[in-house]
Amino acid sequence: MKYPVFFLSLFLVACNKVETQPIAHWQHVADVSYAAALSSDGRYAVVSSVQDGIAFWDIEQNALLYQWRHQDATENLVFNLALSEDNSHVLTADQHTFALWRTNDGKNVGYWQTDAFSIRDIAVSNNGEHLLIGKSDNTVQHITLSSGRRLDFLGHTERINSVAMSPNGRYALTGSNDYSAHLWDTQTAQILYSFIHPSRVTKVALDPQGRYAFTADSQNLAQIWNIQTGERISQLQMITRQQIFSAVRFSADGQYLLTGAPTRSLVLWQVATGKELQRWRVSPRVDSRPASAVVHAVAFLDVERIISESSSGLAEVWKITYE
Repeated sequence: MKYPVFFLSLFLVACNKVETQPIAHWQHVADVSYAAALSSDGRYAVVSSVQDGIAFWDIEQNALLYQWRHQDATENLVFNLALSEDNSHVLTADQHTFALWRTNDGKNVGYWQTDAFSIRDIAVSNNGEHLLIGKSDNTVQHITLSSGRRLDFLGHTERINSVAMSPNGRYALTGSNDYSAHLWDTQTAQILYSFIHPSRVTKVALDPQGRYAFTADSQNLAQIWNIQTGERISQLQMITRQQIFSAVRFSADGQYLLTGAPTRSLVLWQVATGKELQRWRVSPRVDSRPASAVVHAVAFLDVERIISESSSGLAEVWKITYE
């Protein structure tokens, strides 16, 4: 996805209004969704809910392509979803089981069972070659399917909260209750950089182009790092006392960051400065009191539109406005 030169200048003055009316929307599940993931280009969505199991959607065609369930599941309890950067595979996980699916034909690649510790977060590489499983103890498991190799990363001392992996599966970023995020080599388990926070690290993300890392804690510190040097680029200029992030995406040109939160908030930031540029609020769940929704996933559609997927069961398209 290429961004024209004028894109940056148009963002210099942001609209202060919080927009609540999407320019398009689609109902992807009938009721509340547990989790969702969007492809980088916003073309595909995968959504987990009680009624519909795991649903894989072609958003452009507004078409439900596949519906999946874990083996012998009487009810769908899949709370973690990951879509590979090349859109070829989807990784799904309940508390103790994870499964890999092909998107070209909807076929299952395999099911795996974990130990007594529950799964907290997951990631999958291009072609479904590598899986990353963060667990409720202090371990992160990296799996290479072609060889069956399993590496346990033990660099954290407390529960894992969030994981991310480079598209080629070579690098992982993991965040934990031990107040740290580690960028590490999945071949050697060597820590390349450690990013320390004053409270537990609740969300991490990697730029697929290999430029940036994002780390955020349970209070109000969210930072963007240069992963070539380990140096901090910016800190998000948040005005709220406490901010938790539930979804993060870097723009293809690396100039912008899009975040979602459990408070319906959808925010666009400038990477270089950490400045907030625009804010939206996704639609709440029907009959929720107070009106609420968790933003599960976000993506850039083009230079003028973004898309969100939330617990309300809706995919919503939002317009980037300029003043």
